[in-house]
Amino acid sequence: MNRNWLERILTEVAAGRLAVDQATEQLATAEPMDYATLDHDRRRRCGSAEVIYAAGKTPDQVVAIAQRLIERNGHALVTRANVDHAAAIGRAFTEPITGSRGSTFLLGKPPAETGTPIPIVTAGTSDEPVAEEAAITCRAMGQPTNRINDIGVAGLHRLVDRLPELRGAGCIICIAGMEGALPSVIGGLVRVPVIAVPTSVGYGAAFGGVAALLGMLTSCAAGVSVVNIDNGFGAAYTATLIQRLADGKSSE
Repeated sequence: MNRNWLERILTEVAAGRLAVDQATEQLATAEPMDYATLDHDRRRRCGSAEVIYAAGKTPDQVVAIAQRLIERNGHALVTRANVDHAAAIGRAFTEPITGSRGSTFLLGKPPAETGTPIPIVTAGTSDEPVAEEAAITCRAMGQPTNRINDIGVAGLHRLVDRLPELRGAGCIICIAGMEGALPSVIGGLVRVPVIAVPTSVGYGAAFGGVAALLGMLTSCAAGVSVVNIDNGFGAAYTATLIQRLADGKSSE
């Protein structure tokens, strides 16, 4: 139990600024619904509120879960939404933050962005949907980002001009499909962790991102770590935790 969190609630009750039923709701760490059990303690415990993985959920379920998370945390992050989820979100919420691909949504009022921006690098424009998921996830966690697009190994001269930005970062998210070579290249040029994200971009022998995944896992650059195929969310979450430590904000 976080004593500061508990003391804040008890102090509010003692001062008459918070009703007992309101305090009871805040102290509850799990909320059962017919189809889900919301983990309201996750933000305190892990540094970020629970996230809604929309795939497999109905549009009504996504909207209902998001509404409860917003009531408790002020915002809600939805990943892997389809067109039906997107339509329901558009009807239920005003001005959602989303990318041009419409598969990741940030609803409500996210925390203010503070700290050193994390570069989100793509090898090609086709990797953009995964980069959007990563960028919006960082935004949900109050982490600023710096988007650097389309600097893959087919034209490495494009990378050279961006090296000062990469070398000034605390960590880097690098997203690539095809053979997945870009994280190894960047990892050999910087002294900060590189979170590599293989994407499902590529022709037949790319095997839906497996070739990029295996290439990244066997990278000769020692500072490269790898998340699953197309997992922009996982990369952003991990990179934000790293950057918070680098910025001395590990207590958030």
